[in-house]
Amino acid sequence: MSPQEWAAQALQAFDAVVQATDGFRSRAGQRRMAEQVAHTFSNATLGKVDEDDGGDAPTRSIAVIQAGTGVGKSLAYCAPAIALALARGTRVLISTATVALQEQLVHKDLPALAARMPQPFKFALAKGRGRYVCKLKLDRLAGTGEADAADDDLFAEEEAAERAKRPRQETEARIQFYGAMAQTLAHGAWDGDRDSLETPPEPEVWGPVAAEGASCTGKHCPAFSQCTYYDKRKELVGAQVIVANHDLLLSSLGARVLPELDNCLLVLDEAHHLPATALQQFACSMDLSRITWIERLSSRGLRIGALLEVEEIADIPRHAAQLRQTLQDLARIVMDVYGAQLKSQPSAWGPARVRVPRGELPEPLIAPLGLLAASAEGFLDALRAISKALRAEMRDKPDEAKRLSTLYAQIGMLAPRLEELHATAQLLLQDAPEGAVPASKWFTLETDGDFIVVKAHASPILPGTTLRNHLWSAVRGAVLTSATLTSCGSFDFFLRETGLHGDDAATTLEVASPFDYAAQGTLVAAETRADPKNAAQFTAEMVDALLHDIARVEYGALVLFTSREQMRQAVDALPTAMRSVVLVQNALPRTQLLKRHRERVDNGEPSVIFGMQSFGEGLDLPGRLCESVFITKLPFAPPDDPVGEARAEWLRAVGRDPFSELVVPATAIRLAQWVGRAIRTEEDQAHVYCYDKRLTRTSYGQRLLKGLPPFALQQRAAL
Repeated sequence: MSPQEWAAQALQAFDAVVQATDGFRSRAGQRRMAEQVAHTFSNATLGKVDEDDGGDAPTRSIAVIQAGTGVGKSLAYCAPAIALALARGTRVLISTATVALQEQLVHKDLPALAARMPQPFKFALAKGRGRYVCKLKLDRLAGTGEADAADDDLFAEEEAAERAKRPRQETEARIQFYGAMAQTLAHGAWDGDRDSLETPPEPEVWGPVAAEGASCTGKHCPAFSQCTYYDKRKELVGAQVIVANHDLLLSSLGARVLPELDNCLLVLDEAHHLPATALQQFACSMDLSRITWIERLSSRGLRIGALLEVEEIADIPRHAAQLRQTLQDLARIVMDVYGAQLKSQPSAWGPARVRVPRGELPEPLIAPLGLLAASAEGFLDALRAISKALRAEMRDKPDEAKRLSTLYAQIGMLAPRLEELHATAQLLLQDAPEGAVPASKWFTLETDGDFIVVKAHASPILPGTTLRNHLWSAVRGAVLTSATLTSCGSFDFFLRETGLHGDDAATTLEVASPFDYAAQGTLVAAETRADPKNAAQFTAEMVDALLHDIARVEYGALVLFTSREQMRQAVDALPTAMRSVVLVQNALPRTQLLKRHRERVDNGEPSVIFGMQSFGEGLDLPGRLCESVFITKLPFAPPDDPVGEARAEWLRAVGRDPFSELVVPATAIRLAQWVGRAIRTEEDQAHVYCYDKRLTRTSYGQRLLKGLPPFALQQRAAL
């Protein structure tokens, strides 16, 4: 079948679904998006192509589609993509920004679509393995496993020492918690997924029982047949549609956890998150102060290696001693060079931080970092030899699998720290040639009780370069979509951030929202006398205006702040009568807060949510639930982000303007998201208030306005 025939067939499938949906409104924009999705995926060459045998180079086909609120983008990409995948004998991989969005697709959108598609298909949810419990670890910590009583359990004494460091009540509470988890898992009342627990545990409690790859022996594990993670993996094998998230997609590149990217149809929903996720995935850090884990890892490696007669363990003591000494030396040198700067910063705003200008490390740090990288690499080589021997032993002695798997897990729980240390040292040592883009490098100082903790960090600064090298080089067919991909009216910023700028395979399409924004909403540019750059005066005046405006709220409203301090001042200024009306982010769990908000509005009472960045995106409060959105200040990124600082520094060094090229476009996307909370359906009527006069008084403010929905604009002088 030709690409044109595939595309026509996929579009027919979309049309059939629309016609089969009772009360569904035909949307020209949605069909235009479905048409582009069908065309894009039909043109992509999938699977292996033997160019050496005279075959043509594979065709890459990528579409970047901005679909305004109300377009119905999930149906517009799901129906044609799935129809094409079934016709071409391949699979669809959908990646979203968060687990919540994954679950919406899997529990709501895809079941509804499966009921209307002419061909049946299976779908499955893919999460990182760390979100699932390891039964072997859980049984051990709950005291329900055989390992605790085993004569050859090498680490019972060591674990007892670790427990002794914690208060007795905390240790007992943890044992009870793990015991309750083990019981609910054994009785089938829990599926082993962290997200399905009524109250998900804190990372420090969940970490010891998470099914991390480094401590997993896979099919050699005695609990393999009862493993939640591998049960979920089996569901992926038979699914034509797999729903993952951006973190998992990028962290599993080359790991064969998800379908091969050159032989599947990739959809990236909420794609505006992709650049930030890429930077997070490829950033790294290491603790220079808390290093007792090295002794534990060394001890475990030596004991297990000796049991298995692994020759490479002979060098472990030397590598471990060198690592400990070098980390101590690095911490001392960092404090010698940067201590005065770190100690002078207020601790109330998180760890003190100092960035290395231009990524050029001081000379005294270079030699120790080189030594650190070499020692870590030697230590890792020895651990790999031990792991290989353990796997061979498990294969040859299946009756000892439980004991051997426990030993494997004991090393694996600490080995990732060594891997991260090695990666951080390497990135810190990376020198940018003349004209090349340097990495961002910085150090932090914080306190842990009476203990001072020094950490080293490094990160790439251009997400586009990272994505081009690691993602797009493997992808054949992809659709990237979101309601906010253009910035100041152009796709250029997003294309640069994602590494698709100048890529001949990439096309763009903007599908407008079906909403009549001019008739449904008003953007009130409410000015203040104070300059927003003068934080103290501006916040005081803004809070007065805000209180005046929210006093007139009849039903639901959302107030979005750019800093916790700004929100605190607004909360403190609330008159007594208004305090019962306002719900503040983090005062309640998010789900409880939103439930209480809906209950109040349903009862005809006013309810105002005070929130920050996370409430400015993905919050769906249609109708009376959000009749007004108040934006206290233009949402510029924090000025002290070390990656952003390093990037701005590099742009200035090469004669470019970071404010115009980076800050304004990024703010435009964030502002469009915030404003997008106002109108959610064709029937909504809403007002958006912005108290930052720069929106209408500056040239860059006019650029920001171009990226917003075409509300009726109303300017209001200072009260």
